[in-house]
Amino acid sequence: MSYRKWFEEHAARHAAIVSTLSHLDDAELIEYFDYENMRRMHPEFCPLYKEGTKCHDMEKLNCYMCACPYFRFDDAGAEEGDMRRFSSCSIEAKDARTFRHENSLHNDCSHCLLPHRSGFVAKHFSRSFREMMEGCDNSRSVL
Repeated sequence: MSYRKWFEEHAARHAAIVSTLSHLDDAELIEYFDYENMRRMHPEFCPLYKEGTKCHDMEKLNCYMCACPYFRFDDAGAEEGDMRRFSSCSIEAKDARTFRHENSLHNDCSHCLLPHRSGFVAKHFSRSFREMMEGCDNSRSVL
């Protein structure tokens, strides 16, 4: 699955849930996306919910963003030596790593907890996933 395809599918799932919660204020909406609540109320939102596992090892994980506004992707990739880079961290976070697979380089966010902290979500909050993540898609290709 391409990054853009995941991005579009996730944006649609996020919008569907948020549209049913218009009665909640912003803080309540952020809290609603707590991992335990989402796992119980929307098990289809994340494939990890069915396994009972979290994407990051943290006690209070918030699933509102799921992705990070600092993540950048380009499904066509960009040359980097003899490799192609498909994703990166725009702020070069200290916990960001690079995952190498064959001739591909991808950003590994698994050690960065920023987008799963409620305070970070509140700082970058929008009821629209696409709006929060507007800088992420640097692809030149189409779906």
